[in-house]
Amino acid sequence: MVHQYSSPRRLSPTGDTEDIVALLAPRLAYFAGVARTEHVTRAAQEMNVPQSTLSRALVRLEADLGVDLFVRRGRTLALTPAGRTFLGSVERALAEVERAADEVRADADPATGKVAFGFLHTMGAETVPGLLHAFRADHPRVRFSLVQNYGEAMLERLRAGELDLCLTSPVPDAPDLVARRLDEQKLRLVVPAEHRLAGRRRIRLAEAAEENFVTLEPGYGLRRITDDLCREAGFRPRVAFEGEEAETLRGLVAAGLGVALLPPPAVPRPGVAELTVTAPRAAREIGVAWLAGRTDTPPVAAFKKFLLSRRGHLLP
Repeated sequence: MVHQYSSPRRLSPTGDTEDIVALLAPRLAYFAGVARTEHVTRAAQEMNVPQSTLSRALVRLEADLGVDLFVRRGRTLALTPAGRTFLGSVERALAEVERAADEVRADADPATGKVAFGFLHTMGAETVPGLLHAFRADHPRVRFSLVQNYGEAMLERLRAGELDLCLTSPVPDAPDLVARRLDEQKLRLVVPAEHRLAGRRRIRLAEAAEENFVTLEPGYGLRRITDDLCREAGFRPRVAFEGEEAETLRGLVAAGLGVALLPPPAVPRPGVAELTVTAPRAAREIGVAWLAGRTDTPPVAAFKKFLLSRRGHLLP
């Protein structure tokens, strides 16, 4: 370059990647613009920046890299071999930034944006499809990224920014989260159809103290509730099998492998009897949670408002 400028900073070959990005990123678009037009004045006009700003940025870029990117040919500039090599990567990087910007703008669009929504496995067969159907009556083009998991895993994904909202149980109480109770779901004691208790309609949980239980694995909200209810009933459940999904547990019960405390099924399951638990009160709260202090995009705000409006009648 013909401009004379002494850069106050220069990258060393062992410089940190973050330092390199911080220094070079603001100048890459300027470099690509001049490389495209081969003319500083014309590039400055097209990019609507002062020519002096553009010239200084190019000089600093060359100084930071420690290589010449352009050579002057009359009133125009031409790329050096190093400049041509650099330009290919710069154009790919700028195209990726533009693609990412288009994607996040699309996700935030009020009409066609995206909501990352998590929910419990037990809500996937009926509750969530019904909610989405009702919401899309007024927001037909909003897109959803759906995640089914157990409560703690969803809260971690919420904290990591991978989810916007999640339906979970128990309702979390944490300083970095906001949670609202939406509904309550009664739990039943599920026993095999040929079990000695199968003819009963109601039962005190203490009457099942000697039974083998099939439960979800530790860390699942329903497992915690099961342990707490059994403790309240005066016993510690004898766990025979642990699983990851409520309907699998119902199948294990149907096979005669134990009893379980479960929410009602979406459709009746043959081979089991489901008893109302009269004591202690067997229910779980369902709530919606989101990250405290996070600004919602319009589609997320709309779906959050919709979920809150379903308080008391979230479940079918």
